[in-house]
Amino acid sequence: MPDLDQIKQGEQGARDRRGRFSKGRSGNPAGRPRGCRDHVNRAARLFLAGEGEALTRKAVELALGGDPAALRLCLERIVGPYRERAVEFTMPPIRNAADLAGAMAAVADAAAEGAVTPREAMQLGHVVEAYVRAVEATEFERRLRALEVADATSA
Repeated sequence: MPDLDQIKQGEQGARDRRGRFSKGRSGNPAGRPRGCRDHVNRAARLFLAGEGEALTRKAVELALGGDPAALRLCLERIVGPYRERAVEFTMPPIRNAADLAGAMAAVADAAAEGAVTPREAMQLGHVVEAYVRAVEATEFERRLRALEVADATSA
């Protein structure tokens, strides 16, 4: 039977004061070596390499025959996971800070009409917000330069 005190002492040496393993020290140094499971995937790919077309044909046949698992598989491959869509609505041009209220009103109107989802409206609001920060930074820089020029001419 293993000596639990020695095991605990061995663990203490590999851990820091908070009880976490030190950098570069594994909790299981005799664990799985890197890349050892890849041979299974490689063998499976070689085994199925020439059968892709036949397997696809069989999955489609089963799906058309009413097999729900095959149907789900085929639909997942045809439709694919949901990705963000292109948002189609007219955003008024933003040339200065005075135009920002109109831009946010356009985003809110688009969300209210259902042209964009609330999530998309929120993301568009973030774009407008980033533009506000850029305008503010530009305006701050312009004012600071004007003050520096005025200070330099008065000195």
